[in-house]
Amino acid sequence: MLPYWILFAIPAWMAIQYRSLSLSASRRWPQLWWLFFFSLVLMVGLRHEVGGDWGNYIPKIDSVRDSSIQDVITASSDPGYNLMNWIAAQSDLGIYFVNTACALFFTWGLIAFCRIQPRPWLAVLVAVPYLVIVVGMGYTRQGTAIGLAMLGLVALAEHRVFRFVLFVALAATFHKSAVVLVPLAALSNPRKKLWNTFWAALFFILLYYLFLDSAVDNYQRGYIDKEYQSAGAAIRIAMNAVPAALFLLFRNRFSLSKSDRLFWTWLSVIAWVFVVWLLVSASSTAVDRVALYIIPLQLFVLSRIPDAFGKSDRTTSDLIIAVIAYSALVQLVWLLFADHAAGWLPYQFFPWAWLHQ
Repeated sequence: MLPYWILFAIPAWMAIQYRSLSLSASRRWPQLWWLFFFSLVLMVGLRHEVGGDWGNYIPKIDSVRDSSIQDVITASSDPGYNLMNWIAAQSDLGIYFVNTACALFFTWGLIAFCRIQPRPWLAVLVAVPYLVIVVGMGYTRQGTAIGLAMLGLVALAEHRVFRFVLFVALAATFHKSAVVLVPLAALSNPRKKLWNTFWAALFFILLYYLFLDSAVDNYQRGYIDKEYQSAGAAIRIAMNAVPAALFLLFRNRFSLSKSDRLFWTWLSVIAWVFVVWLLVSASSTAVDRVALYIIPLQLFVLSRIPDAFGKSDRTTSDLIIAVIAYSALVQLVWLLFADHAAGWLPYQFFPWAWLHQ
């Protein structure tokens, strides 16, 4: 477990050290951020036999070894991920190339999103226990899609709707379910609501037919009809619902522009829609997988709590510690009690494991 706690300790220490809002969110990353970026890419990308689906990903490389690049790209299922597998097969770099390439996209999106928050290290810290360790290291395709989607959220914060849709489209090439995020473009700027709604609807229809149309029946048969259930789905959806409730109840305390407040209000409402969906759905797995795209809400709300509720420097510091403690508890409980945590333990680093074979 030690590597996971070291990963947790780094942003925790930085969140305590940099308590003020003076950290610049400029496009140029300081050296410390680059160091953390590459360290995280290597830890996620060069993991060895880590993740519940580790054994399911390796055969995908052999499945495209004799395919042409045209066949791979035009495949109806996750062409971006298939392309990574094809390159790995042709170069004999194996699963470690695929995971590292995916980790690059995932980490890029994570850090880009966290750096537009007033307390970026605290946002990273909130991401570590579940988004990084579980999703990034376990759900390779969807983790990559979420990373690209977070780049889209950064673009949407700047009211760049086309760039947002572009990143979502790229995300859908790794996991087609990312298409469900396209309607969020309609919420980006109240002044252009009708215009954004028109483009969001147009792009959603286009991407739906490109990625989802042929998969809906498989989704129905694979999850709904078979009533697949995910252990801990209710807890994971509650982890979105709680910060969503905090934001809905106290959104005036958060220092946001009118458009940003509206956007995150709607995303918080959507987080609670998933609660209702979970209660009525025949398959908790279906709800659980789509709800993963709401995780950025946790980073957004929890990293802003110290400034939304802190009335003094002491109170703000205490709230930072409280967020760190909550995140540590999430990580501890998952590592000790999650049904599939054994797939992540012990953490193994490929170069180290290779040297000791």
